[in-house]
Amino acid sequence: MKNNNLTYEKSGVNIKAADNFVKFISSISKKRVNSKNFQNIGGFGSITSIPKNLKNPQLVASTDGVGTKIEIANELNKFNTIGIDLVAMCVNDLIVQGAKPLIFLDYISINKIDLKKLKQIIKGIIKGCKISNCELVG
Repeated sequence: MKNNNLTYEKSGVNIKAADNFVKFISSISKKRVNSKNFQNIGGFGSITSIPKNLKNPQLVASTDGVGTKIEIANELNKFNTIGIDLVAMCVNDLIVQGAKPLIFLDYISINKIDLKKLKQIIKGIIKGCKISNCELVG
Protein backbone atom coordinates (compact mmCIF):
# COMPACT_ATOMS: atom_id res chain seq x y z
CA MET A 1 0.00 0.00 0.00
CA LYS A 2 1.20 3.44 -0.85
CA ASN A 3 0.59 6.24 1.65
CA ASN A 4 0.77 9.57 -0.16
CA ASN A 5 -0.04 11.48 3.02
CA LEU A 6 3.21 10.65 4.82
CA THR A 7 5.85 13.37 4.65
CA TYR A 8 9.08 14.12 6.48
CA GLU A 9 7.35 17.01 8.23
CA LYS A 10 4.45 14.83 9.39
CA SER A 11 6.88 12.23 10.74
CA GLY A 12 8.57 14.90 12.86
CA VAL A 13 11.50 15.77 10.58
CA ASN A 14 11.79 19.51 9.99
CA ILE A 15 14.46 19.86 7.32
CA LYS A 16 14.20 23.66 7.16
CA ALA A 17 14.69 24.02 10.93
CA ALA A 18 17.61 21.58 10.83
CA ASP A 19 19.23 23.50 7.96
CA ASN A 20 18.78 26.75 9.89
CA PHE A 21 20.44 25.19 12.93
CA VAL A 22 23.43 24.05 10.85
CA LYS A 23 23.75 27.59 9.47
CA PHE A 24 23.72 28.89 13.05
CA ILE A 25 26.48 26.46 14.05
CA SER A 26 28.57 27.53 11.05
CA SER A 27 28.09 31.21 11.88
CA ILE A 28 29.23 30.90 15.50
CA SER A 29 32.12 28.53 14.75
CA LYS A 30 33.97 31.00 12.52
CA LYS A 31 36.61 31.75 15.15
CA ARG A 32 38.39 28.50 15.61
CA VAL A 33 41.61 27.26 17.14
CA ASN A 34 43.19 25.56 14.12
CA SER A 35 41.56 26.57 10.86
CA LYS A 36 43.26 23.68 9.01
CA ASN A 37 41.04 21.30 10.96
CA PHE A 38 37.80 22.85 9.81
CA GLN A 39 36.13 21.42 6.74
CA ASN A 40 32.46 21.54 5.86
CA ILE A 41 30.36 21.89 9.02
CA GLY A 42 27.00 20.43 8.20
CA GLY A 43 28.40 17.87 5.79
CA PHE A 44 28.46 14.16 6.37
CA GLY A 45 32.11 14.06 7.33
CA SER A 46 35.04 16.26 8.18
CA ILE A 47 38.71 16.46 7.27
CA THR A 48 41.44 17.28 9.75
CA SER A 49 45.19 17.63 9.54
CA ILE A 50 47.49 16.05 12.10
CA PRO A 51 49.77 18.75 13.53
CA LYS A 52 53.32 18.38 12.23
CA ASN A 53 54.83 19.06 15.66
CA LEU A 54 53.54 15.75 17.07
CA LYS A 55 56.12 12.98 17.28
CA ASN A 56 54.81 9.51 16.43
CA PRO A 57 51.17 10.68 16.14
CA GLN A 58 48.42 8.19 16.85
CA LEU A 59 44.72 8.91 16.74
CA VAL A 60 42.62 8.20 19.81
CA ALA A 61 38.85 8.50 19.53
CA SER A 62 36.19 8.84 22.19
CA THR A 63 32.47 9.38 22.36
CA ASP A 64 30.22 9.93 25.33
CA GLY A 65 26.89 11.43 26.26
CA VAL A 66 25.48 13.60 29.01
CA GLY A 67 23.23 10.85 30.32
CA THR A 68 20.62 11.87 32.86
CA LYS A 69 22.11 15.36 33.24
CA ILE A 70 19.68 16.35 30.51
CA GLU A 71 16.91 15.93 33.09
CA ILE A 72 18.56 18.56 35.31
CA ALA A 73 18.96 20.86 32.30
CA ASN A 74 15.27 20.42 31.46
CA GLU A 75 14.27 21.13 35.06
CA LEU A 76 16.38 24.31 35.19
CA ASN A 77 15.70 25.23 31.55
CA LYS A 78 19.45 25.78 31.18
CA PHE A 79 21.19 23.91 28.38
CA ASN A 80 24.54 25.64 27.77
CA THR A 81 26.23 23.62 30.51
CA ILE A 82 25.21 20.37 28.83
CA GLY A 83 27.40 21.21 25.84
CA ILE A 84 30.40 22.06 28.01
CA ASP A 85 29.90 18.87 30.00
CA LEU A 86 29.65 16.76 26.86
CA VAL A 87 32.99 18.01 25.56
CA ALA A 88 34.57 17.58 29.00
CA MET A 89 33.47 13.93 29.25
CA CYS A 90 34.97 13.09 25.85
CA VAL A 91 38.15 15.11 26.39
CA ASN A 92 38.72 13.53 29.81
CA ASP A 93 38.48 10.08 28.24
CA LEU A 94 41.21 11.08 25.77
CA ILE A 95 43.51 12.75 28.28
CA VAL A 96 43.66 9.71 30.57
CA GLN A 97 45.09 7.79 27.60
CA GLY A 98 47.78 10.43 27.08
CA ALA A 99 46.07 11.88 24.02
CA LYS A 100 45.69 15.55 23.10
CA PRO A 101 42.19 16.55 21.96
CA LEU A 102 42.23 17.97 18.43
CA ILE A 103 38.72 17.72 17.04
CA PHE A 104 35.19 17.17 18.30
CA LEU A 105 32.16 15.78 16.48
CA ASP A 106 28.73 16.56 17.87
CA TYR A 107 25.63 14.44 17.77
CA ILE A 108 22.39 15.73 19.21
CA SER A 109 19.47 13.32 19.33
CA ILE A 110 16.08 15.01 19.76
CA ASN A 111 12.51 14.26 18.83
CA LYS A 112 11.64 17.85 17.90
CA ILE A 113 13.88 20.77 16.95
CA ASP A 114 13.78 23.47 19.61
CA LEU A 115 16.17 26.12 18.31
CA LYS A 116 16.37 27.93 21.65
CA LYS A 117 17.60 24.79 23.44
CA LEU A 118 19.80 23.66 20.56
CA LYS A 119 21.52 27.04 20.33
CA GLN A 120 22.33 26.90 24.04
CA ILE A 121 23.69 23.36 23.70
CA ILE A 122 25.88 24.16 20.70
CA LYS A 123 27.19 27.35 22.33
CA GLY A 124 28.20 25.18 25.28
CA ILE A 125 29.88 22.67 22.97
CA ILE A 126 31.85 25.44 21.26
CA LYS A 127 32.85 26.88 24.65
CA GLY A 128 33.93 23.42 25.82
CA CYS A 129 35.99 23.01 22.65
CA LYS A 130 37.70 26.36 23.20
CA ILE A 131 38.50 25.46 26.82
CA SER A 132 39.89 22.11 25.64
CA ASN A 133 41.79 23.60 22.70
CA CYS A 134 40.00 21.38 20.20
CA GLU A 135 37.65 22.18 17.36
CA LEU A 136 34.06 21.39 16.57
CA VAL A 137 34.40 20.02 13.05
CA GLY A 138 31.04 18.41 12.38
